[in-house]
Amino acid sequence: MKQKFNAAAVQMVSGCDLAANLARADQLLAEAAGKGAQLAVLPEYFCLMGAHETAKVAVREAYGEGPIQQALSDMARKHGMWLLGGTVPLAADNPEKVLNTSLLYNPQGEVVSRYDKIHLFGFTGQGESYRESNTISAGQTPVKAETPLADIALSICYDLRFPELYRLLAPFDLLIMSAAFTATTGEAHWEPLLRARAIENQCYLLASAQGGLHQNGRRTHGHSMIIDPWGRILAELEQGEGVIVAEIDPDLIQSVRSSLPALEHRVIR
Repeated sequence: MKQKFNAAAVQMVSGCDLAANLARADQLLAEAAGKGAQLAVLPEYFCLMGAHETAKVAVREAYGEGPIQQALSDMARKHGMWLLGGTVPLAADNPEKVLNTSLLYNPQGEVVSRYDKIHLFGFTGQGESYRESNTISAGQTPVKAETPLADIALSICYDLRFPELYRLLAPFDLLIMSAAFTATTGEAHWEPLLRARAIENQCYLLASAQGGLHQNGRRTHGHSMIIDPWGRILAELEQGEGVIVAEIDPDLIQSVRSSLPALEHRVIR
């Protein structure tokens, strides 16, 4: 039986300077560790929100090497915590694109799980236009990381809109969502989608977001949240940089699933 533990969502407003973003992430993780977090999650694009879409291609790294991955390994080891490194731009087969990848590090600084973002965001409206497929190659494989703390479903931003992804991974204790939701789509859909994913999977959900006006002019929604299996918001940070922490309780997961065994009642699989 897994034990209770504290998990942290780190919210950032990352800019165009890679080194500055890494240093700020380290400061916020120190804050999370000081609040007793045994697991911390960084947001999507934590290391770089560049002036142009191609900026992340210029700093792409081969899997297992490079300054971004080394920094994440060092931070996990330094703060003695499990660390989900938001997203890292890893080299793709196409030299003009990257894989948008979440890496999970153990407290010894070792990578124990990798997830390449499957669903690529595209949106045009209200004066905005985004097409991640211009610079990102899609991943292919859903990932659930089995750790001593929890069984964790890994996902990134736009994945949130595709519940079938999580059905492939169920059951799990914790769903991690690293995101950089736009202000426009986030205001309309962020909270209801997060709560729905927690409720339907009867799991905790930890959403770590970008939250504010970035150096490149982009505005992100923020509202990092930790949600319990009943859909209750345990902690939330609306805007700006900071850390929220909440307790993950396996007994509550079991209680919810025992009283309302919806996962067992599934008919269509």
